Amino acid sequence: MTEPKRVAILGSTGSIGTQTLDVIRQHPNDFIVEVLTAQNNCDLLIAQALEFKPNAVVIGNEAAYSKVKEALQPHDIKVFAGQKAIAQIVEMETIDVVLTALVGYSGLIPTVNAVKAGKQIALANKETLVVAGEIITALAKENRVNIYPVDSEHSAIFQCLVGEFHNPIEKIILTASGGPFRGKDRKFLETVTREQALKHPNWDMGAKITIDSASLMNKGLEVIEAKWLFGLKTEQIEVIVHPQSIVHSLVQFEDGSLKAQLGLPDMRIPIQFALSFPDRLKSNFERFDFTKYPQLTFEQPDIKTFRNLQLAFDALAKGGNAPCVLNAANEIAVAAFLSKEVGFLEMSDLIEETLAKAEFVSHPSLEDYIETDKRAREITEQLIKRKV
Repeated sequence: MTEPKRVAILGSTGSIGTQTLDVIRQHPNDFIVEVLTAQNNCDLLIAQALEFKPNAVVIGNEAAYSKVKEALQPHDIKVFAGQKAIAQIVEMETIDVVLTALVGYSGLIPTVNAVKAGKQIALANKETLVVAGEIITALAKENRVNIYPVDSEHSAIFQCLVGEFHNPIEKIILTASGGPFRGKDRKFLETVTREQALKHPNWDMGAKITIDSASLMNKGLEVIEAKWLFGLKTEQIEVIVHPQSIVHSLVQFEDGSLKAQLGLPDMRIPIQFALSFPDRLKSNFERFDFTKYPQLTFEQPDIKTFRNLQLAFDALAKGGNAPCVLNAANEIAVAAFLSKEVGFLEMSDLIEETLAKAEFVSHPSLEDYIETDKRAREITEQLIKRKV
């Protein structure tokens, strides 16, 4: 790399955000932190800002503005607050790449604005493409913006395609760990607790994505994201359960050849690749040792028990605003599970009922997506109130 890239990290205090800063610590000559944003964790945001000295920070929770402002004012760091500020800060001229690590639907509008502003995108917020993939990909093409995937599975597909972009894909195979409840039946899942669901066997992630992984919704959202990232048809996407999380995903080409990307489950590797592409920067991350993994196993996902994966495939096949409804319903259902209002299996029921009740729009605009998200959340919340 020649000139260092100036990076805006949206969601710098979360799991992906903190690991991104770990990558930047290792490569101070290659990356400059230009912007940091957080929703509520003002203490960590302040600590990050004091270490990396960004041009500006944004705290989403406006009640914390004065605390952050007072702490950073002596260091000539601009401080802003609120959701609109997060959506607008990405347009700063000094930003080269925006890493979107916001949770859920909240990543949509900031990503839209960043693409319109011509910023390169390192995307760790799969919900952006789930909700409005058609609009985002069209905007990216129009503004000549590249979207580099940060999810380990999509990064794996991307890495397998480097040097192969002219060769048609026959299909892709997304791997799933199976989560903490792999092999369990519905009777077992009826009584699982929040605490059990938050114990992922391989990855260290935030609460929402960990629950999504346990329910296989995370894989369902990745299926929809993959469709837009790689221009695929629904039938070209397959999911296989791989409990060891070493093979991160595979591409099958028209000649029958399979290419896979392997490595230890460490999110810093795909983060670094997304930021440094087309270069591979040296790292001190732990290396994979085949002798420690004498067996790599694969099995079909149980879509009858873990219905969310099938619901995601169905929403993708239906198209229009159905994936947006799916995502909104899931965000509300997961929040209700985390607050112990509904059981683990009830999340799928809520999502399915919301998909049935929400108005279908076959060719939605951005405004339609925003309205769909709002209405679907209301429907799911009403369904939860009836159950409680």
